[in-house]
Amino acid sequence: MKGAVSICFLSLLLLQATAEEEEDVTSILRDRSHIDETLRLAMEEKAGDYAAALERLRKIYHTSIKPMEQAYKYNELRQHEISDGEITSKPMVLFLGPWSVGKSSMINYLLGLHDHPYQLYTGAEPTTSEFTVIMHGEKIRSVEGIVMAADSSRSFSPLEKFGQNFLEKLIGIEMPHKLLERVTFVDTPGIIENRKQQERGYPFNDVCQWFIDRADLIFVVFDPTKLDVGLELEMLFRQLKGRESQIRIILNKADNLATQDLMRVYGALFWSLAPLINVTEPPRVYVSSFWPYDYAPDTSRELFKREEISLLEDLNQVIENRMENKIAFIRQHGIRVRIHGLLVDRYVQTFKEKMSFFSDPELVFQEIVDDPDKFYIFKSILAKTNVSKFDLPNRDAYRDFFGINPITNFKPLSAQCSYIGGCLLDKIEKAITTELPALLSSINSGKQPGLSSCEATGCGEKPKNRYRKN
Repeated sequence: MKGAVSICFLSLLLLQATAEEEEDVTSILRDRSHIDETLRLAMEEKAGDYAAALERLRKIYHTSIKPMEQAYKYNELRQHEISDGEITSKPMVLFLGPWSVGKSSMINYLLGLHDHPYQLYTGAEPTTSEFTVIMHGEKIRSVEGIVMAADSSRSFSPLEKFGQNFLEKLIGIEMPHKLLERVTFVDTPGIIENRKQQERGYPFNDVCQWFIDRADLIFVVFDPTKLDVGLELEMLFRQLKGRESQIRIILNKADNLATQDLMRVYGALFWSLAPLINVTEPPRVYVSSFWPYDYAPDTSRELFKREEISLLEDLNQVIENRMENKIAFIRQHGIRVRIHGLLVDRYVQTFKEKMSFFSDPELVFQEIVDDPDKFYIFKSILAKTNVSKFDLPNRDAYRDFFGINPITNFKPLSAQCSYIGGCLLDKIEKAITTELPALLSSINSGKQPGLSSCEATGCGEKPKNRYRKN
C-alpha cells in the first residue's frame, strides 16, 4: 500500500515538474508580432491586377520569345526551359549553408511552426537530408517529389532530369499560411565537408545550381562556431557567382557569444569568405538568432532585434517587387535568346557563303566552328543594337551545340517570317524594347497592365528601355 502511495506521489511530482518546465519554456518564447507587421501579412493584395499582369507577361513570352527559342533550340544550349509554372510561381527564398546552422529552425520561426505537427525537424546533428519545398496549399499535407515533378502546373517539373534518386530526396509541404501565399521557402541539406558528392546518390551541385538560378533571395546561413570553409562550400560560392545581389549572409545563433567574441567571429567570417566572394561590395550580413525562444541574457538583444527587422524588410522587398523581378527575368531571357538566334543565323550565313560545288560540308563547317573569330561570327553580332559583349555566350558552347544539332537543320532569320505571324526577330525585339518595358511601366504607375502598349504609353511615344546598357 505504501509502495502504491509512493508511486502516486512521485507521479504527481513528475507531472508538476513537467508542467512547470513547459510553463518556463512558454514564458521565454519570443514575441512574433513584428514579423506580421514588417511583412504586412494583414494587408489584402490586389489579386486581380497581379493576375492580369502575369497573364500579359505569359502572352508576351509565348508569342514573342518562345518561337525563336524553339526555332533555334535555345534550351539545348542553356538547359533552361521556362514553363508557365515558372512564370506564375511565387518568389523563391533558398536556404543554404553547412549542417546544423539553423536553416530549418529559421523557417520554423518565420512561419510560426513551433510545436506544429509539420514543423521542420531540427537537431544538433545533420537532420535535413532532403530538399524541402514549403509552399502554400488549401490544407496541410506533404507532397512526394515524384508528384511535384509530374505536375506541370508547378515550376518543379524540370527536376526530373536529375533522376529518380534525387526525386526521392525531394519533398513538398503545403499549408495554409499568409506568408506562403506570397513566397515559397526551400530548405536544403546541410553541406558536410567530409562527404563525397557521389555518396549522395544524385548530382548535388547541379541540383543546387537549378535552385540558385531560380531563387529570388538566397540566405547563406552560418553558425559562429562553424566557420570552416572546405571544398564543398567553395564549390557552392562558385555556383553563386553572378547572383551576388540575391545573396544574404546570416550569422545565426549570435546570442551564444559575448559581444567581444561576436565581433571577432564577424571579422573571421569575412576573412574566410573574402576569397570566395570576389565583388567590390560584399553581400549584406545579418547577425541575430532566428528561432522562437528569447535571446540569451546579457547579449545585444536590441541589435539582434533590429537586424531581424532589417532582414524581414529585405524579404518584404522581394515580395513587393516580385512582378517587376519576373518581367526583368523574362526580358533578360529574351535578350539571351535573341543573341543566340543572331549567332546561329550568322553561322548559317557564313556556312552558305563558304560552301561551293566541290566543298566538303563537314570540313567547311568544322573550320568555322573551330575558329569563329576568323570569320567574325561574334564580332558581327556586336554591331547589332542592344547587344553587349558581356552577354555573349562561350564560343566552345557552340562547338558542342552544333555537334548535336547539324547546321543544315537551321534556317536563316530572313527565312523565319510569315505573312500572318511576322518575323521572329522583329517580334522578339519588340518584346525586349517595347512590350516588356511598357508592362513594367504600367505596374509602377498603377495603370491597368492588360492594356496594349499604345494605350499604356501613348501612341507614337517609344517607351524608355529601363534595362538597356548605355
